[in-house]
Amino acid sequence: MSRKTNKTPRNHTGLKIILILLIVAMVAATGYLIKLCIDIAGMEAKPSNNKPGTSLFNPVTESTEPEETEAPPETTMPEPEHVVSTATIASTGDVLMHMPIINSGKQSDGSYDFSYIFANLSEYSSAADYAVANLETTLAGTDNGYPYHGYPNFNCPDEIVDGLIGAGFDMMLTANNHSYDTSLVGYKRTIETVRSKGMDNLGTMLSDEEPKYIIKEINGINIGMLCYTYAFSVNDKGCPSLNGMPHIAEYGLCNYFYSGNLDAFYAEVQGHLDAMEAAGAEATMMYIHWGVEYNYNSANDEQKTIAQKLCDLGIDVIVGGHPHVVQPMALLTSNTDPEHKTVCLYSMGNAVSNQRLGNISYVKTAHTEDGVLFSVTFEKYSDGTVYLQDVDLLPTWVYLDANAYPSKYHILPLDIEVREEWGTKFGVSETVVNSAQKSYDRTMAIVGDGLTASQEYLAQEKADREQYYYDLVFNPDKLVVEETVPATEAATEAAE
Repeated sequence: MSRKTNKTPRNHTGLKIILILLIVAMVAATGYLIKLCIDIAGMEAKPSNNKPGTSLFNPVTESTEPEETEAPPETTMPEPEHVVSTATIASTGDVLMHMPIINSGKQSDGSYDFSYIFANLSEYSSAADYAVANLETTLAGTDNGYPYHGYPNFNCPDEIVDGLIGAGFDMMLTANNHSYDTSLVGYKRTIETVRSKGMDNLGTMLSDEEPKYIIKEINGINIGMLCYTYAFSVNDKGCPSLNGMPHIAEYGLCNYFYSGNLDAFYAEVQGHLDAMEAAGAEATMMYIHWGVEYNYNSANDEQKTIAQKLCDLGIDVIVGGHPHVVQPMALLTSNTDPEHKTVCLYSMGNAVSNQRLGNISYVKTAHTEDGVLFSVTFEKYSDGTVYLQDVDLLPTWVYLDANAYPSKYHILPLDIEVREEWGTKFGVSETVVNSAQKSYDRTMAIVGDGLTASQEYLAQEKADREQYYYDLVFNPDKLVVEETVPATEAATEAAE
C-alpha cells in the first residue's frame, strides 16, 4: 500500500518568514518614529531657559524670570557757546555850565533845578546799563569864597548832579581843563559832592592813594575805565597846571598827559592796564580830554598819535572831549597786534552849553550846539570771553527857548526813526524842527563814515565768532588747521 504527504518547497517557506519579519520591523520602526516625533514636538513647545551659546542638552540653572535690560542713554549734542550777558555804556559830552544856564535853573526860593535840561534825553540815557557825562565845571559851593560863575572859572550849584542822576547818569568825568577853576577847595569838593550823591567820578582823586581807574561790574562784565586830561604844564613835583591855572597843590590828584612827555603817559597807562587786568577787567575804555577847540573837520595830529598808541596798548574804546564840537569817529588797527582794533570817537561835542552861533566871534558855524549820546555794548559768552559787540550814536542838539524867562536850554535827542514826531514830542515849531534837522545832518556828516565802518566790522566779527562756535560743535572738521609748509620746502620756494 502507498502513503500520501503534503510537501512545500523549501524556498517558499523562507520567503514567507522574511516577509513576516520585515513587516514586524516596519511596524516597530513606524511606531518608534511616531513616538520620536511626538517627543520632539513637545520639546519645541516647551519654553527654553537657555542663553545664546549654551547647549540645548546642558540647560543653565539661572532664574526663569525675564531679564531687564537698561535703555541706552540719550545722547545730545553740546550747545554752542552763546551770549550770556551784555553791558551797554552811554556817554555824552561837555556839561558846560555857563552863567545863563545856571540862571535858567534858579527857582523862586533860591534853589536850583536843572532836571528840565535832560528831560527829553532821559528816555535814552536811562535805557543804558551805565551812563557817563563830562562835568565841565566845579562844585565849590558858595561858602569858600567862590560865587556861582560861568566862563572862564566855572562854579555851578550842586543841583546839576541831581539833574544828571534824574536822567539816569551814573558817572561824572571830573578830569578836564576846568577841574581846578576854584583851586584845591573846589577841586576836592566837586569829587566829594558827586560821590555823596551816589555817583562815581573818574579822572580826579582826593589823594594819591586812591585808585586812578575804576573797574565797573555791569551785568556780570567787568569794564576797566580811565579818564585823562591834557596838562597846560607840569612842575618839578609832577603836579599839572590845568588851563593855565596854578599847579595843583598836591601830587597824584589828577590823571593827566603832557605833550612834552607822552612816553611817561603811555608807560603810566600801560601800568594801569596791567593792574586792571590783574584785578579782573575784561574790557577797557579811555575817556580823554584833548584836541583843539572848535576844530570839527578832523582830529589833530597829536590826537591821532595818542589814539594809535592807546590802540597799540590794547584799549578797546576811546571817547574824547574838549573841542566843544563833534569830531570824527575812526576804527583803528593795532600796530603790535593786527587782530586788535579800537573804536575811537575823537570828540562828543557839547551836551549843553551857551556856545551858540553868534555868541563866539571866531566861530562861524553852529557846530558848538551839537553833541551826541555815544553808546558801546560789550557781550560775554558762556566760555567767559568778552567782546565789543556794537557801537551806536544818537545826535543831540541844544535848543535855546528864548521865549521863556529866563531862557531855557533843552537837550533834544535827534532820533531819526521818529523824525516825524519831533515837533509834537518836543513841543516845538516846524522852524525849530528844521534847525534840529540841520544839527542832525552836521553831526552825521562828521561821524557817519566812521560809525558805519565800526558797525560793519563789529557785525562781521560777531557773525564769524558765532559761526566758529557753531562749527566747533557741529562741523569740527571745518576747523582743522592746515599743516604748515616745512621749513626746507618754504626755503626752496623762496629761493625759486
